[in-house]
Amino acid sequence: VLQEKLELIDYDDLKDDDETLNFESDNGWVGITDKYWLAALIPDQDKSFKAIYTYDNGYIAYYRSLNATKVMPGNDHIVESQIFIGAKEAKLIDRYQEEYGIYNFDLAIDWGWFYFLTKPLFNVIYFFSQLSGNFGLAIIILTVITRVVFFPLANWSFISMAKMKMLQPEMTRIKELHKDDKAQQQQALMALYKKEGANPLGSCLPMLLPMPIFLALYWVLLESVELRQAPFLFWINDLAAMDPYFILPLLMGASTYLMQALNPQVGDPMQVRMMKLMPIMFTVLFLFFPAGLVLYWLVNNLLSLAQQTYVYRKVEQE
Repeated sequence: VLQEKLELIDYDDLKDDDETLNFESDNGWVGITDKYWLAALIPDQDKSFKAIYTYDNGYIAYYRSLNATKVMPGNDHIVESQIFIGAKEAKLIDRYQEEYGIYNFDLAIDWGWFYFLTKPLFNVIYFFSQLSGNFGLAIIILTVITRVVFFPLANWSFISMAKMKMLQPEMTRIKELHKDDKAQQQQALMALYKKEGANPLGSCLPMLLPMPIFLALYWVLLESVELRQAPFLFWINDLAAMDPYFILPLLMGASTYLMQALNPQVGDPMQVRMMKLMPIMFTVLFLFFPAGLVLYWLVNNLLSLAQQTYVYRKVEQE
């Protein structure tokens, strides 16, 4: 991190280009890192320096001070710098940043494009893991809290979907009545939706609501050394690795199918067939995702199913 900006140098580029890269800065640090480990040199944060990266039978990163100091005979001068070598534990990195005033030392951990969401999400998961003693339980608690926060929006969506499902016989009648006039058919359907307070796009919302957390959680599982080899229960010995027996992805696929079965079948026959294939596509996609990520989506699906079933029954009774 130089001039409060992250400068990333790829190992292969440094080796293949066979050149020395120089950067001048008034603050920051230089280092060599991978996903979980870091070796960093932190100069005096109030003095200018030149960061140097090169390859010579190995990757080399160092710095030189740009502030010359004259030392008179009989006098001495002390220059201090910090060295960090170890695992990129988020709390430890933050403590070093605060205690030693290191500019953006927390960027040593790649929090991804959603930095503003990923790091707070990690802090929440870490907090609940300390309370529960298990990162898997912490992910479940986070999922429950997320569902509570988004409960009103999801409720509105499920009410709209329930109305759409109940309107299907009338929608089928309108389509048959205006099968030769698509414009008239659409006008009649829109009038029906407006009259009954239904929204054909409402079924998309339950799928979209958990996506920001999903993407941020992906980076947390991918980059956090704290979740590396973190066990959950039974056969899940590493939440950052895929489920070795594919049980969680299969359960997630089954829950997605149940959600899909409850949804109204809206659209042309091709769209309906594509929607029916979604649980299969989701299952295949999630087979190789980290187990913690699949756990989040599975618990989210189960909570959505419970809320969806309750709302559907309530709307039918009304």
